[in-house]
Amino acid sequence: MKTVIVVGNGMVGYKFCEKFMAHENSSNFKLIVFGEEPRAAYDRVHLSEFFSNRDAQALQLAPLEWYSAHNIDLIINERVTDIHRDHKTISTASDKEYSYDYLVLATGSAPFVPPINGVEKKGVFVYRTIEDLEGMLAYAEKIKSRKDNGKAAILGGGLLGLEAGKAVMDMGLEPHVVEYAPKLMPRQLDSRSSNVLQLTLESIGIQIHTGKATNKILGNGAITGMDFGEDDTLEVDMLVVSAGIRPRDELAKTCDLKTGVRGGIVVNDRMQTSDPCIFAIGEVALYNQMIYGLVAPGYEMAEVAVNQILDNREAAMKKEIDMSTKLKLIGVDVASFGVPYMPADKGLSIIYENKTKGIYKRINVSHDGKTLLGGIMVGDAADYSILHQMYLNNIPLPDNAEELIVGARGEGGSAFGSAMDLPDTAVICSCEAVTKGQICCSVLDDGNESVKAVAKATKAGTGCGGCKPMLNDLVAESLKTIGKTVKNSICEHFNFSRQELYDIVKARGIKDYNELLDSAGSGGYGCEVCKPVAASIFASIYNETANRQETIQDSNDRYLANIQRNGTYSVVPRVAGGEITPKQLMALGRIAQKFDLYTKITGGQRIDMFGAKLHELPLIWEELLAEGFETGQAYGKSLRTVKSCVGSTWCRYGMDESVSLAIEIEHRYKGIRSPHKFKGGVSGCIRECAEARCKDFGLIAVEGGWNVYVGGNGGANPKHAELLAEKVDKKTAITYIDRFVMFYIKTAQPLQRTAAWLDKLEGGITYLKNVVINDSLGIADELDAEMQAYIDTYQCEWKEAVENPEIRSRYTHFVNSDAEDDNIEFVSLREQKMPKEWA
Repeated sequence: MKTVIVVGNGMVGYKFCEKFMAHENSSNFKLIVFGEEPRAAYDRVHLSEFFSNRDAQALQLAPLEWYSAHNIDLIINERVTDIHRDHKTISTASDKEYSYDYLVLATGSAPFVPPINGVEKKGVFVYRTIEDLEGMLAYAEKIKSRKDNGKAAILGGGLLGLEAGKAVMDMGLEPHVVEYAPKLMPRQLDSRSSNVLQLTLESIGIQIHTGKATNKILGNGAITGMDFGEDDTLEVDMLVVSAGIRPRDELAKTCDLKTGVRGGIVVNDRMQTSDPCIFAIGEVALYNQMIYGLVAPGYEMAEVAVNQILDNREAAMKKEIDMSTKLKLIGVDVASFGVPYMPADKGLSIIYENKTKGIYKRINVSHDGKTLLGGIMVGDAADYSILHQMYLNNIPLPDNAEELIVGARGEGGSAFGSAMDLPDTAVICSCEAVTKGQICCSVLDDGNESVKAVAKATKAGTGCGGCKPMLNDLVAESLKTIGKTVKNSICEHFNFSRQELYDIVKARGIKDYNELLDSAGSGGYGCEVCKPVAASIFASIYNETANRQETIQDSNDRYLANIQRNGTYSVVPRVAGGEITPKQLMALGRIAQKFDLYTKITGGQRIDMFGAKLHELPLIWEELLAEGFETGQAYGKSLRTVKSCVGSTWCRYGMDESVSLAIEIEHRYKGIRSPHKFKGGVSGCIRECAEARCKDFGLIAVEGGWNVYVGGNGGANPKHAELLAEKVDKKTAITYIDRFVMFYIKTAQPLQRTAAWLDKLEGGITYLKNVVINDSLGIADELDAEMQAYIDTYQCEWKEAVENPEIRSRYTHFVNSDAEDDNIEFVSLREQKMPKEWA
């Protein structure tokens, strides 16, 4: 039996083991794997998630039992120090020696720390391992124990630097990103897209400093600041260095393997080093004179090495490696593919920029307008997958190429074809190198009729997850070709879609979760997926409040308030249309002052009050109810607000009285539970001060009546609403919105916003018009009656909770005591109280 030693148990080293053991010839080999860290391989791509859950196991790629089950000797917390090529052995730091037939170097890279004076001071960290993160967390706690406004800088404005910026925010420190180049992400973004990204990051509290060369780290023993020269300094308490990586090629130098001038172990297209029995993969491998810092090329290298060792000599790396990438940085979509930016003599660019929404899109096309050469997307990368495939497969551009990034003109049009139009060789999942043909064959030939089954069989979508939207489409379209549809089962306990479960509950008159589980479920006790779905369905059919079956509600619905990061709650009373009397305004101020709540006016024209402890909620509600307020349902999957401008009452441009209509509609739909939250807007003229066209439904006053729009969403992927009807009277407009809301409630999937629902609705806005306006399904009267039933049975959940002793008794911190939670601390900032960790 031959022995393969793998040095390095990072993501690429683990992937080598996984692919090796999946091969039919693997039983003829023994694998020995060395890892320097004190734990098995983990997902370094999602390292920043450790700050939110502090759970290292959640990042683990495979438990220790997986290695032993596959007869792999995993030796962790052990460093390999030397390679002896003449004897085919390696030595470790503990003076042990192991023999190999083949050696695989997957040692990865180490953070590059610039030679800055003072960089060795306390409080300076690199951002690479879980141990690094644990050290940063401990140091951050020391900073916060001695001062209320600790600051931390990140040296480097690239991908990892911005991830580190998010980490600093999560630790409760004020983040400052320092970049030597004049823009963020200088390798991936052009100046304009970088500027849009910078504005977005600054808007959420990350301060950006570009064009800064750090001369010295200030402080006596521990860092106190950074010196940029010419009296330009930045006061900070901690520094995270994220200035790039350097390949860990020191082992190669112990045995004279060929390395690059700037580092990295030179390999050929079979991943062999200058010694044919030694392979290098991942960030340590220098292929085509380049180090590839993405997961997908590393996984491809691992597969090539596996095949070479197992005698598949035809396996080889492609000559050109695709460095396209899509990721979410601090909640902001950022993507680039192909040649992201180029001079005019190489191609032409089409650019869409919307700084108000933090969106920038650029595609580069050939001079003849027929070929896509690359592109950049910031703020909205929903179309990245199809654009990337068009680039990879040289798919001809449409006549109006600008529609690829600004949307098709005209009703129901689309600039994109179906994913099924791609060639079978198109690589859909770059992490696992799974093609469109393999995915379709998995459905059509192997009988895998769900996304979960296809993913299990092919591993598509199990890496970074960026291919999942296209994977979903391919599975659905493949099933359609054989006359089947995707079964959108809610979870393992209910083999039904939300719409099917909705019909079951209504037809059988089921009003209790346990009864539903017994009669329509597959046994067990349910889960955190199906319980809130069932709660939503019961509320949609019977208009029952969240107080009734509190054990199946989401946490926010359970306590009728939004839980915040520090364990306190926010209270948001309804202020319909944004209209509030002076008496009510003073009452809000008095109540907030009495309970020492942080107050803020929201974008939805409400006043939010933060910092309420659980036991205080009924007391606060009691006083608000006495002043004429009611719950604003800010915690529920229901109507949030109907935003309004001042309309014709005050505005000289107003075409109609928008405030009255907004108030009427908000009171009409208040408390209605739906698959996801929804919002409305009413603008008194086409100047659109209420932003009605970015809401789930919106009305705009025009000459001759009201235009009705539906299916708009704000957020990370903003989408304009589509025109449902124009120049209709107020009564007709409300009727159409009634039917739209009811049809959405009946047919949408769990947690599906109206924009996504409308996109997936076969026939789109044209079909919806026929249902809502032309009554093509013959259900208009039913929809009208169900909406009226909602309106007639509305109850204020706060009032119910205050007046019902059994419900009120839930609002205690401890089940066996009335004591308060003393662990929550606040400090003063801007003359209001704030959570201590965020001040």
